[in-house]
Amino acid sequence: MGKLTALKIKAALPGRHPDGDGLHLIVRETGSRQWLLRIQADGKRRDLGLGTADTSSRSKEAQAEAERIPILQRRLLTLVEAREKADAYRRMVRAGIDPVSERNKAAPKIPTFEEAAQACHTDMKAGWKNQRHIDSWLASLDTHIIPHLGNKTVDTIDNIAVRDAIAPIWLTMPETAQRILQRIGVVLDFAHIKGWRPTEASLRSVRKGLPRQPVSDKHFASMPYADLPDYYQALVGEENTVGRDALKFTILNAVRSVETRFAVWSEIDMDQATWTIPAGRMKMNAQHIVPLSPAAMEILRCRWEIRTSDDGLVFYSTVKKAISDMTMTKVLRKDGIKAFTVHGFRSTFTDWAAEKTEFAKEIVDKALAHKLPDRVEAAYRRTDFFDKRRLLMNLWANHCAGDSNVVPFAARA
Repeated sequence: MGKLTALKIKAALPGRHPDGDGLHLIVRETGSRQWLLRIQADGKRRDLGLGTADTSSRSKEAQAEAERIPILQRRLLTLVEAREKADAYRRMVRAGIDPVSERNKAAPKIPTFEEAAQACHTDMKAGWKNQRHIDSWLASLDTHIIPHLGNKTVDTIDNIAVRDAIAPIWLTMPETAQRILQRIGVVLDFAHIKGWRPTEASLRSVRKGLPRQPVSDKHFASMPYADLPDYYQALVGEENTVGRDALKFTILNAVRSVETRFAVWSEIDMDQATWTIPAGRMKMNAQHIVPLSPAAMEILRCRWEIRTSDDGLVFYSTVKKAISDMTMTKVLRKDGIKAFTVHGFRSTFTDWAAEKTEFAKEIVDKALAHKLPDRVEAAYRRTDFFDKRRLLMNLWANHCAGDSNVVPFAARA
């Protein structure tokens, strides 16, 4: 039949295709192509898997990158490289060396995707300043990807596996899915640099295997403020869980869910009824002091009784692990609320403040920790309207409780 060629390798049908001297190309029904070497050692015949057949056309840069990896450690091999690797093993046999033992010594331990993600996060976070990004980067992978890819070694993860892992949230959480896909690529590229994968990640084709995402108008679906009291009272009437406590706390304070999820007791002043969120956990990278209403304080007092430590997480899934970004959403869905999002309650608060009060817009913006759009105005307006914000948040808590009889119309800045 003659020796194999690059053209024959690409066109090979399922089966075993010899190249000579014990080297074979194994083509499986799935279309995957593997190199196998058959040797005789100590009178016994043994088959050694050499790696995956590389049928792509490498650029000069890719070829140079591949050549940095010792031939015995390469897992993606062209025909020429497969012959070189096979010849190296034959020389070992002739020298009386067991090639399997030598390969086990030489081969680095390939980590799982979960282990690689943790190592990547540890190396990269030293260069990040935003604590919120540091916390959410790995948490998003833990929530959405680790259940699918966590136990797979990084050298076995291909675009099909990535597509299948990201598909469940591709349409329902499009922006999150895009960020997570980028983070998967970072982890796989990191694994390549560490020598755990033969190639860098090329995930552009993953998007082609997924449906087109809906065009986002950048607005989060929000519950009408008139409907909120009924839902909030139903929420209060259910048995307390960490998800329900977190959702109530998020609604009452009109904060982002990530700010609630990573709240720790050291940020809470129970005597002054304030919550000081450090700049590193805020979207605008500026410290935000939240005046806590009596209703919010009641939630904290209940959580304090079951705390894990005096400076640990207020809302946690395990002792040292914050609740996921889906925990509060699951509460909504369990309650039959499918049209609205957790983040949308900030819009509910904004609409209520605009329609039912005369608090100045900048006071409402400060309550939401929004940045003033006018730089000149921002430079001169140093106050954070704390006293007025406390009044505003107490009235908001009253509205959530169904008591909206007294709403001031004299709260101009």
